[in-house]
Formats: sequence, structure tokens, C-alpha cells
Amino acid sequence: MQQTSISSSVDFDLDGVQHGFLKLPHSHDKSAWGCIMIPITVFKNGEGPTVLLTGGNHGDEYEGITSLLKLANRLQLGHIQGRVIIVPMMNYPAVVHGSRTSPIDSGNLNRAFPGSPTGSITAQIADYFQRYLIPLCDYALDIHSGGKTLDFIPFAAVHRLTDKTQEAACLLGAKCFGAPNTLLMLDLQAHALYDTAVESQGKVFVSTELGGGGTSTPQTIAIADRGIDNFLIFSTVLKGQLHEPSVDTRLLEMPDMSCYLQSEHSGVLEYCVSLGDNVKHGDLIARIYSLERTGCEPHQYLATRDGVMAARHFPGIIAIGDTLAVFAVEIADN
Repeated sequence: MQQTSISSSVDFDLDGVQHGFLKLPHSHDKSAWGCIMIPITVFKNGEGPTVLLTGGNHGDEYEGITSLLKLANRLQLGHIQGRVIIVPMMNYPAVVHGSRTSPIDSGNLNRAFPGSPTGSITAQIADYFQRYLIPLCDYALDIHSGGKTLDFIPFAAVHRLTDKTQEAACLLGAKCFGAPNTLLMLDLQAHALYDTAVESQGKVFVSTELGGGGTSTPQTIAIADRGIDNFLIFSTVLKGQLHEPSVDTRLLEMPDMSCYLQSEHSGVLEYCVSLGDNVKHGDLIARIYSLERTGCEPHQYLATRDGVMAARHFPGIIAIGDTLAVFAVEIADN
């Protein structure tokens, strides 16, 4: 197996609390022998399951970053049995830059798996997770939100899997997370996702989308804080009872690609329904107005299916090819 260039300043097998770094050599004009220093925390208390908690997969999504930085300060070693690995900022260069992708190589970490030990900076980070961190864990939680360009109803997400026992465990973990919604998600470019990398190794995996617009709110941070604790309790690593959300989670699914509505025009965007609204197939969702001239009729966009508008484009200007809306359908919780 080809060795990674990344080294860790923490010992994953050592009992106790360690705060350190994943060190990725990066030689550039301002630092000939420099390293990218990705913060990492490990809590280990005897034998038990391992939970891998991550945020900052995209650098402009702040609930995971914030809540995991808080967790690294507040988690008590004596309250756990097993191991918790916390990486609040997976794509550290993107987080520091406040961007979805890395400013070094334009890499989108969540489209870079399985990565490469000799590839770009982003590919090397993906490879380290693929070959070193994912194999250590039994459970993984990756916290996302919409970043600067999307906004979501808050949900925990899982996928349909070939292994139905694994799928059921993932779905239970998502429900225990306790977001207002739990979504069986259908992804674009699923083959290159961190999600797929974790699931393909047989682990219990849950992701989230907790808002968007390139910021966080007290409400979305509260969902993340509570959800992280609940996921740790679900895994049996953290002792205690699940924290009950204010409302029961609603179970949603994206059955096929008709759930995605992409824009075929560029211009200024007027939504005619709100995020979270119920819509019927053919309902008017949005209008796009030309920025090039006056006197033009707007282009109208209609709902492609019945369901809930689970996501929407966030900026007021939209480009051709941007996802305008995402729909999900409510299903029975068996």
C-alpha cells in the first residue's frame, strides 16, 4: 500500500484526550517546507465502538465546524466508553478561505473520493480519510449545510443501500440524530462522495443538511449540538438518554431524479413558494427575469412532482445549470 504524505500528531490507540493535527506537507511560495495543519481531537476511554465526527467537508458550511469545535471543548472523557475522533474542518484550506472548494487546487473534497496519495492537496486529504480514518470507525457523522449557494430544510440524511441491515442501522442513526426531517437522499455524483466511501466500507453513516446561505443560526446550531450528542448516544459511546427534539422527525424520500429542478436560464430569480412548502406537480415555483433587457417575459419554472420543497438556490442571481429547487416526498415511517 502506497504511503500517505499525511502524518498525525495524535495516537489513535492511546487512552485519554488528545488535541493535535493531521499534517499535510505543502510547499509553496510563502513556505518552502510548509504543512497544512488540519486540527483533530481524539477521545479514547477503553474498549468500545469508534465514532468519526466531521465538519467542514465544504468550507462555507458552518454548523458542523462550530458544533464540533464546541464538542472538542465540552465532551467529558469519563462520559464515554470507546473512541471519538473529531475533525471539525476536513477541507481546512477551504474553511480558512470561506469557500466551498479549496483555494489551493479548487478541489471539492466531497467529490474527490477515493482520492490519491500522490494527487492534489484535496485528493490527498480524501485518500487519508479513505485508507486511514474510515477503517478506524464503526459510525460516522458528516455535518453539512447549504453553504453560500443553497438553503435546505434541516434534515439528517441516509441512502438506500444494497445491504438492508446496514441501511436500517443508518436510518435509525439518522432518526436518533433528531433533526426536524429525516431524508432518504438521492445524490448527484454519488460515486465520488465521502458518504459512499464510508458506506462502501460497511460503516453506519449519517449526513445532514442544516440550513444554508453561508451562515448558521441559533436554531441550526442547536440542531447540530443536540444531534451530535444523540448520535454518540445511539452509537453507545456516550452514556445517557437521547435528547428529544421539539417535534418528531418527518420521514422524506427522493425517489428519482425528477426531484432535482435545474435552471435552463440565467437572470434574477423570484421564488413563488417558500422553502418547506408543499407543492403539486405543475405548480409555479419560480420566475427568472432577464438581466440583459427590459420588456421580456420571465421564464417560469414549475414543480416537477408533488412533494415538499426541500432545497432552493440561495443567491438572488441564478445561472444556467444551477439547481433551482429540490423536492422530496413524505413517506410512512414503518
